[in-house]
Amino acid sequence: MGKKNGLADPSRLDPLVSQDKQLLRVVVETPKGSRNKFAFNPDEHTFELKKVLPAGMAFPYDFGFVPSTKGDDGDPIDVLVLMDEPAFPGCMLKCRPIGVIEGEQIMKGNKKDRERNDRIIAVEQDAHSWADIKTVGDLGEEFCRELEEFFVNYHKLSREEYKVLALKGPDRARKLVKSGMR
Repeated sequence: MGKKNGLADPSRLDPLVSQDKQLLRVVVETPKGSRNKFAFNPDEHTFELKKVLPAGMAFPYDFGFVPSTKGDDGDPIDVLVLMDEPAFPGCMLKCRPIGVIEGEQIMKGNKKDRERNDRIIAVEQDAHSWADIKTVGDLGEEFCRELEEFFVNYHKLSREEYKVLALKGPDRARKLVKSGMR
């Protein structure tokens, strides 16, 4: 338990499911349809409200992180999870990665202050509606463009610029997790 009597620390879980190393563990921070952006605070062992999206904008799918990883931005690797119904903050899911949106964010108008901020796209292992989706390419061009636009617009709210560099498949997503494991 945390020193502040918060939750156990889900950020310390094994990033891979032990029975099937092709599956990732994902801890949900923000559920699908939420305007509230939640984030796990490892120091306090709590989920905290990070920001509120404007009316008309919401998370299109569950958003969370792969535990025991660190991305180039210093945070755990982000994951957008496709599943049939929204989960809740703190829920641990078993997901198969289908791709990654490789992106770069430019901090508050400073063109020199850039960092990578890739987002894995994954399908929850028991999701019926997404069972036939094996790679990000199976989602279709328009669907992928909408996901990319969500992240571009999400960063604009904080006066940051998000530039999509590439959309890659599941092998690249797995490599991203392996390189980020700590």
